[in-house]
Amino acid sequence: MIKRMHVAVNCSDLQKSLDFYRAFFGTEPSKVKDNYAKFELDDPSLHFSLNVRPFEKKGVLNHLGFQVDNTEDVLAMGERLRQSGLLLIDEMNTTCCYAVQDKVWVYDPDGNAWEIFYTKEDSEFESAGDLQDMSLCCAPPSAPASPVKIEFTPFKKN
Repeated sequence: MIKRMHVAVNCSDLQKSLDFYRAFFGTEPSKVKDNYAKFELDDPSLHFSLNVRPFEKKGVLNHLGFQVDNTEDVLAMGERLRQSGLLLIDEMNTTCCYAVQDKVWVYDPDGNAWEIFYTKEDSEFESAGDLQDMSLCCAPPSAPASPVKIEFTPFKKN
């Protein structure tokens, strides 16, 4: 009998990845070593590990994700992630992979895309985009540029 799914990803900076995944999963890892960390989640059942190893940025991994029960769960998870300081990309009522979905995307420090999604209904079309450009379907949107720091200074009238 399968106990939980296992996903292992390589990372370049364990501390940055730990900060991200603590916020993303909303829990602490069950094990941390100098070059390794493990999260054992019960809901969803997932054994997720980080391995500090060299890797090519453009590997075969497309993206990772969690399917939730409804749009409210997408919005609640999105709000929790925002409150944790993660930058989200919202895609509500989008057609992708022959389904109409509500979803949010986040990127970990090494560029791995994660989606939280709810499938609203099936679709006859693979993508809402150009029918000839299937690269847009089931692929994460481009990662946002690094967050921009904005400083507010007092307004002085001359």
